[in-house]
Amino acid sequence: MKKSILFIVASLFLLGSCASGGIGPTGMIFTSTKIGIHGSSPNGAKKGQACAQSFLGLVALGDASVGAAAAEGGISAVQSIDVEVFSLLVYAQACTVVRGN
Repeated sequence: MKKSILFIVASLFLLGSCASGGIGPTGMIFTSTKIGIHGSSPNGAKKGQACAQSFLGLVALGDASVGAAAAEGGISAVQSIDVEVFSLLVYAQACTVVRGN
């Protein structure tokens, strides 16, 4: 019984670091953060978002660039940029959120 509990705990520590959003504080098991990168006021009326995902830290896909987020929101003048990071054990997602006009 002790060996199986030790194995589960060790596995959580190993898998917890497999996927990371790559920016800001990262939790070993769970992360949910929003980080301001750039901003001017006022924020603007439009919002666009672009995301990239990672699975097991082995495969990463997506375009989370400012250009992709601005295009998604129909924004030509970016006034603020935020990054939202979510991770849970073996999955991570980082999204760039832009606001502007």
